[in-house]
Amino acid sequence: MALSRVCWARAALWGSAVPPGPYVARKLQFVRSGLAWGAPRSSKLHVTPKTDVKSLISYVATKTKVIHEKYHRFLGRHFPRFYVLYTIFMKGLQWHMTELCSKMQRGTHPSKHDILALRECFSDHPLGMNQLQALQMRALSRAMLLTPYLPSVLLRHRLKTHTTVIHQLDQALAKLGIGQLTAQEVKSACYLRGLNSTHIAEERCRTWLGEWLQISCSLKDAELSLLLHSVVLLSINYTGTGR
Repeated sequence: MALSRVCWARAALWGSAVPPGPYVARKLQFVRSGLAWGAPRSSKLHVTPKTDVKSLISYVATKTKVIHEKYHRFLGRHFPRFYVLYTIFMKGLQWHMTELCSKMQRGTHPSKHDILALRECFSDHPLGMNQLQALQMRALSRAMLLTPYLPSVLLRHRLKTHTTVIHQLDQALAKLGIGQLTAQEVKSACYLRGLNSTHIAEERCRTWLGEWLQISCSLKDAELSLLLHSVVLLSINYTGTGR
């Protein structure tokens, strides 16, 4: 079965002589069970409430704007020459962030290029994994089908671990090839990564999963906050029809 090859390929990443630790093994078993199940669970359990999605998008835009404004004022006062060079580089990122949030709010599905253009913003301040605030982590936990009712330190640790395991599975799946998955495995793989695939055609699910893997396999460990946010960014406006 294609799924078993994914799990074996993932295990090979640790080396044939050293099996994965018990925690990762349990996570892989959970993922395997999820892909082996029948139809995805009820969409009511999986779709993040619209208020959560809107607040998350607004938070990303607002947080970025506030921090950038403070940093710009600091550089302008203390390092005026460096500030000129800095603004030339950073204006591109700010424009991309604003454009992406605007697209999302208009109901447009962003492309992988739109998302990858923001990788710098998600590797450190203001949206790196270690800088996420409690409100944002709770919204992301709901999107990942994880309970949000935990202290912030536990939410952060669990989101990190969950995203890291998915990232590692993505690398193994990319090596295997989406074409090796059955229709049900494709739909379940999309569902695990945030897309409510219940009523989306198989071919569209394969297209979406291909986009996800291209993003995931392009990211470094320090940029996994962007992969976590892609659970919302890449799926919220995706439909069963063409763009």
